[in-house]
Amino acid sequence: MVNISIIIPTFKEARYINQTLNSIKKLNGNIEVILVETISEETAFLENVIKKHKSVQLHKIKERGIAKARNCGAQKAHGNILLFLDADVFVTEDVVKQVSRAFKDASVIGATCNNYPANPKFGELLFFKFYNALIRLVLSLPLIKFKHSRGEFIAVRKPHFEKIRGFNERLVCMEDADLAQRLSMVGKFVFINDLVVYESMRRMRKLGLFRTFMLWLKNWLFYTIKRNVIAKEWKPVR
Repeated sequence: MVNISIIIPTFKEARYINQTLNSIKKLNGNIEVILVETISEETAFLENVIKKHKSVQLHKIKERGIAKARNCGAQKAHGNILLFLDADVFVTEDVVKQVSRAFKDASVIGATCNNYPANPKFGELLFFKFYNALIRLVLSLPLIKFKHSRGEFIAVRKPHFEKIRGFNERLVCMEDADLAQRLSMVGKFVFINDLVVYESMRRMRKLGLFRTFMLWLKNWLFYTIKRNVIAKEWKPVR
């Protein structure tokens, strides 16, 4: 029986997905891996890349949108726990153990963890230390209403995911924080302190750390006030 379904949305991610899948291949436990590809000119290339990962399920959608892709993967999943990763996130070998341990508490319905850069520069490392600490603080204080999580790593019980109707497909971005916010209204959303995943710095290094943070901040403020975002499109960085 599948316990954890790992769901990865992709859009022109063929150059990055192999490393992500290689990190997942090292995991032990009752897991399945579901890749949801938004069809593009790179889809055939992606299919060739994942041929050596025979246990990976590949599903294709035509309409772009990370929330749509994640919801599609959730519909195909058989696991009790849905674990959403980005296509350029590399997991450590203890991820199954740490997620399973967190969800032994019946009141926990969602979780995130530490995100750190792969091969970080000093400024990036400081920024991520601060951001992880901020998310951990926000999730630990019950009086703070605006819960938050980044989409690089979100785990959620499937029944509760379905209860709140999954990710909000109207949102171009902030769909991750929105999910954490809505989950926290029906159960406990926690931070797994002892777990780390590593992500590519491709977007931050192209846009710059400050510009990236300001983009996040503008969309977060607009979401907090309007329950929507400023961004009309979340442009791929390749």
